[in-house]
Amino acid sequence: MTSLWQHARRPAARTDDSWQVDGNVYYGTGRPVDGRERPLPQEFEAKVRHAYKSNGPVFALMLVRQLLFSEARFQFRQMRNRRPGELFGTPALAPLETPWPGGTTGNLLSRYIQNADLEGNGYVTNYTPGRLKVLRPDWVTIITGSEESPGQPSDAIDSELLGYMYDPPTGNEPWFLLPEQVGHFAPIPDPEFQYRGMSWLTPVIREIVGDTAATRHKLKFFENGATPQVVVSMDASVTPDKVRKFQALMDSQHRGVDTAYKTLYLGGGADVTVVGKDLHQLDFKATQGAGETRLAAAAGVPPVIVGFSEGLAGSSLNAGNYASSRRRLADGTMRPLWREAAGSLAPLIDVPAGAELWYDDRDIAFLREDRRDAAEIQGLQSRTIRQLVDAGYEPKSVVAAVEAEDYSLLTHTGLYSVQLQKPGSGEPAPEEDPEVT
Repeated sequence: MTSLWQHARRPAARTDDSWQVDGNVYYGTGRPVDGRERPLPQEFEAKVRHAYKSNGPVFALMLVRQLLFSEARFQFRQMRNRRPGELFGTPALAPLETPWPGGTTGNLLSRYIQNADLEGNGYVTNYTPGRLKVLRPDWVTIITGSEESPGQPSDAIDSELLGYMYDPPTGNEPWFLLPEQVGHFAPIPDPEFQYRGMSWLTPVIREIVGDTAATRHKLKFFENGATPQVVVSMDASVTPDKVRKFQALMDSQHRGVDTAYKTLYLGGGADVTVVGKDLHQLDFKATQGAGETRLAAAAGVPPVIVGFSEGLAGSSLNAGNYASSRRRLADGTMRPLWREAAGSLAPLIDVPAGAELWYDDRDIAFLREDRRDAAEIQGLQSRTIRQLVDAGYEPKSVVAAVEAEDYSLLTHTGLYSVQLQKPGSGEPAPEEDPEVT
C-alpha cells in the first residue's frame, strides 16, 4: 500500500479518530467547511480495500444485507386521511424498474445499499431524463446555504440544503445537482453533520482491524510451522557462526506448512524449549467469534443468519430461535432500510397525488413466514368485521375502522339484532284467518 491512500498526518492531539492498517493511517469524515459536507476520499477507499474486499465477516454481512435488500420492488401506496391504503403501480415507476439500459430494480438497490454501508450515503440522480445513475459517494459534496450567516452556513439556524456537487477526479468542472435531482439514502444519521449519513462500519473499525490481525495470526501460525513456538538454546562454546548455520538448516527443514510435524534432530549441545501456545490453547475460535458477533450487531444481522460460529452454537439453530432471528433481520433492519430508500427515491419520479412511493415485499421468499402471519391477522380482522356488521354497524364504516385501527370511524345503522330487542317491542303481526274472505 503506497502513500496514495494515506492521509496527511494531523497533530498528535487528533489521533483519537484515526485507525491504522498496514502502517497507513486513516481518519474519520472531514468537518463541514463553508457549507460543504464532504467525505475524505481515502476513507471510502480504505473501507472498500481493507474491509469489504479483505475481511470475510464484513463481506458476508454486507452480502446478506445486499441480497435481501435488492429483492424488494417499488409500488405506489394510496393515502386516505393520512392512513396507508392498497398498493398499485403506474408507468411512472419505469425509471425505478429500468434505471439504466439493462439495469433492474435489484441492480439499483444493490448499489444503493452497498454505498450506504461503506460510506454512509447512497446517491442516485435523474440528471438524464428517464434514466437513473448511481453516484460514487466520495465524489459527492453536500452544499448548504444561509442568508444570515454566510461565513458558517452549515451551522446557521436558517441553513438549508442547496444541492449536491458531483466532482470526479477528472479535472473537469463538477456538476451541481438540485435536491430534486438527487435521491440521497442516509439510513444512519451522522451526529456531526446536518445532512450526511454514517456507515455502520465506522464504530467497529477496530473490530475489523482486530479480526484481520487474528486472521493474519492464524496464517502466520501455519506459515511458521503449525507448531508451538520454541526457543533453541546452544552451549556457550558454540560460535555465533555455527549458530547461524544451525538456524538456517533448522528453518529450511522445519519452517512452513510443508515441513510441519517432522521429527526434529538436535546435536552439539542444542536444547529446545516450548514457549508459545497453539490455537487451541489460545481459544482462537472463541476469540475471533466474539469479534464477528460484534460486527453482526453493528450490521443489524443476527449471527445465525450470516453463519457465524457463535450463531451456530447451542440453541441458536432451534426452529424458534432461527425464526426470531429472521424476524429481527426483516422487521428491525430491512424494513426500515426499504422505507428510507423509498422516501429518498420519491423525488426522482412522478408520484401520483394522494399516494406515496413504497416498497413491495410480497414476493420475497425470505419473508414467506411473514405472509402466513399476515394471513392469520387478516383472518382475525375478517371475524371482527363479521361481528361488527352483525351488531348493526354499516359495512363500509366497519371495513374502514378495522383497516385504520380506529373504532371512532364506526357508524351504526340503528338496527339491532333480535337479542338486543326489548321483550314485546317486536310483536309479530297477527296471522290472517284463511276462512275469512
